[in-house]
Amino acid sequence: FMRILLLPKECSNFIRVLQPYNQTHLYICGTGAFHPICAYLEMGKRAEDNIFRLALHFENGRGKSPYDPKMLSASLLLDGELYSGTSADFMGRDFAIFRTLGDQHPIRTEQHDSRWLNDPRFIGVNLIPESDNPEDDKIFLFFKENAMDGEHTGKATIARIGQLCKNDMGGHRSLVNKWTTFLKARLMCSVPGLNGIDTHFDELQDVFLMSSKDPKNPVIYGVFTTSSNIFKGSAVCMYNMADIRRVFSWPIRPQRWAHLPVGALPRESSLPRPGTCPSKTFGGFDSTKDLPDDVITFARGHPAMYNPFSQLVVGQSGGGGRPVRCLYMGTVLKVVTIPRESWHDLEEVVVKIQSQQLYLGSALGVSQMSLHRCEVYGKACAECCLARDPYCAWDGAECSRYFPTAKRRTRRQDIRNGDPLSQCSDLQSVFGVENSSMFLECSPKSQRALIYWQLQKPNDDRKIEIKLDDRVVHTDQGLLIRSLSQSDTGIYHCQAVEHGFIQPLLRLNIQVIPTQRLGDILPGIPGVGGGTGHSAKHRVWYRDFLSLLDHPELNSVEEFCDRVWKKERTTEEGEDPQWEEPGQNRQHQWPPEL
Repeated sequence: FMRILLLPKECSNFIRVLQPYNQTHLYICGTGAFHPICAYLEMGKRAEDNIFRLALHFENGRGKSPYDPKMLSASLLLDGELYSGTSADFMGRDFAIFRTLGDQHPIRTEQHDSRWLNDPRFIGVNLIPESDNPEDDKIFLFFKENAMDGEHTGKATIARIGQLCKNDMGGHRSLVNKWTTFLKARLMCSVPGLNGIDTHFDELQDVFLMSSKDPKNPVIYGVFTTSSNIFKGSAVCMYNMADIRRVFSWPIRPQRWAHLPVGALPRESSLPRPGTCPSKTFGGFDSTKDLPDDVITFARGHPAMYNPFSQLVVGQSGGGGRPVRCLYMGTVLKVVTIPRESWHDLEEVVVKIQSQQLYLGSALGVSQMSLHRCEVYGKACAECCLARDPYCAWDGAECSRYFPTAKRRTRRQDIRNGDPLSQCSDLQSVFGVENSSMFLECSPKSQRALIYWQLQKPNDDRKIEIKLDDRVVHTDQGLLIRSLSQSDTGIYHCQAVEHGFIQPLLRLNIQVIPTQRLGDILPGIPGVGGGTGHSAKHRVWYRDFLSLLDHPELNSVEEFCDRVWKKERTTEEGEDPQWEEPGQNRQHQWPPEL
């Protein structure tokens, strides 16, 4: 009777399943005014096709979409099969995890058994490979449900992570068309407090899997809120697959009402262990239909793991070469997680939401927000650095979008420390190798100004004028040191003087690496540690090493060498000196003899 008195808006068709079916179609399901229906939506293969056509064929949506739009459900379409966690009846009492579509008979969790599912609300469904063998692939479900008897949590709601095998075909005699590999564990997110009192976040709200180089080991982020009426709060917890697999490996939670004695396990001859997928990887059986009946019986009565999976409260963009992760929470926060020593010791930095686009869905519609708005951090280098936004960096003129492929000299950002003193100071550090050449470029903007160079030795406040000779040459473009020595270490000051006005133009902290030390670190370098000749490999190393030198105007010393070599060649030939553009084909010796 209560269901008859529905509000008009509840009789709409609320879309609850929207999954890619193939290259041209989406599979969609909706509540259909408490009569779930599904259909195929043609989108075209390319964006320019401009197709949005609903197929005339409709399918029954029972077991795919909930009846009630208020009920939480989750789904995943994989290899033509739809995995759904939803309610399967009009009254919202029969909750199950289904696999429908495809060529196989539909399969589901045990019906009306609170040990399997106890009034669940589903959050997400994901595929995570177990090994390189597809037969071991597992489906993981994230949901929250009422606590079971005997868990002694004192909490009405707990978060869960469930797993089942993708190749589960159900049992032969027992659990026919029912999952035989379904297991679940408690997913805990808490903050330890004084006197052993923990703050628990039990209401799982959302889950995000961040992929890694190894598809078998994504990082899982969960967003939680509290269920307490006294303390209100939210948290983000991070989990790794190694810990999850460890929890699902053993032991099974004993049940007083199970068919077998309390804590009893299947006989050794009855392996595989419950939850193991039938495959050639771990031996055992070819199909779940071949499993012995006592294994099926044990799995039927013991779906829950004994140990909970817990983690303390804690995205990925490359910020200055270090791994950081960005979490977009709600509609107003972007949180950057930065590892101190490891990913178990994190620092969180809240930054303003930025422009790639972030799309946010709600009951009112879809909103578009920008991920990159670096200009909001102001015009100063310090403000850009203190923002600690991995999408932004100081480019020498303004706070602009960070590009990982940009040259190192064009970006300044310190996500880990946010230290403007080290990033925004006009003192730049440059490294050179003993006996190699170095060019310090510094030229005045005014043609009438004179340039003076001074050197400040380490641990000395005095500045001495640099003596020019055959080894140290002053040009209109800067200072050339033909052969570096240990005595060249120090801070170089370049100043422009005009009509008695002194303008500092550049400060460089030159550090000279001894040749013998370089040979110990990188043996086989030409002329260092016994290496001889200038092979192609050595030339590449020499170029890459010199590219680390942070010159104000040049991308690397290689570019300077190109220019100096071109100037000397054209001068000797009686031509007008012209700078050769770096990167052109050259047949001269490398490195140039300066």
